[in-house]
Amino acid sequence: MSRHYRHITFKTAEQVVLLREAAQLVSRTLGMIASEIKEGTPTGRLDLLAEAFIRDHGGIPAFKGYKMDDEGSEFPSTLCVSINEEVVHGIPGDRVIRDGDIVSVDCGLFLDGWVGDHAYTFMVGNVPENVQKLVNVTRQSLQVGINQVKAGGAIGDIGFEINKYVRRNAFYVVRELVGHGIGRNLHEDPQVPNIDKRHNGAKFKEGIVIAIEPMINLGTEKVRQLHDNWTIVTADGLPSCHFEHDVAFVNGKAEILSTFDFVEAALKNRDDVR
Repeated sequence: MSRHYRHITFKTAEQVVLLREAAQLVSRTLGMIASEIKEGTPTGRLDLLAEAFIRDHGGIPAFKGYKMDDEGSEFPSTLCVSINEEVVHGIPGDRVIRDGDIVSVDCGLFLDGWVGDHAYTFMVGNVPENVQKLVNVTRQSLQVGINQVKAGGAIGDIGFEINKYVRRNAFYVVRELVGHGIGRNLHEDPQVPNIDKRHNGAKFKEGIVIAIEPMINLGTEKVRQLHDNWTIVTADGLPSCHFEHDVAFVNGKAEILSTFDFVEAALKNRDDVR
């Protein structure tokens, strides 16, 4: 077997169904908290609501207690809530959502031993036009990446096309942070960079399941970590945006396991959040 596939765990059709169920519960969780993402809400409230919802539906939060390595600290929350200059891994707490904020909410869980991992960035109130464009471009870049999951394609095609699309719109892809495989574990092989070379890495084969998650900055691509050892922020303090879907390669094409439908249904009648 090629070195590209050595550590990849291929999923059966039955296992992909179970991964879809986990991804759908994450999607429902984000849909549930969507109505609470508004001016004046502390991010800690979102976290409490999400954990209760997940547990009430038979799931277990995947982020809470997660450690990057044996020597690292445990992540303390169910959600990552990252506002404006926070790229990812923002820890929910007392910070209050304000008019004009963009709020990335990333959620992971286990359902019957399988992982769902999904993120959406919300725009609250009067968001500046250039930041609105950043959010729209980031969301579209996710779809651009998903479109590369096809017969004859390779993991590197995802990052190649995402970066090309993002640079055409004058934004910047975060290099240090990547998507990943999912399955029984939150992070599995293969890594899924958002900047890569065409044809690089493993070619798509039946049963590969990955989380694609572009993280796109308004200004510099450079980032840094805060002293909490988790929160990643942009080096220049300008906004960043993040969207994520779980995607399986099934019957020669991409099958999106998560959905934004629950979020969009919750936001349909609201003017203050998009």
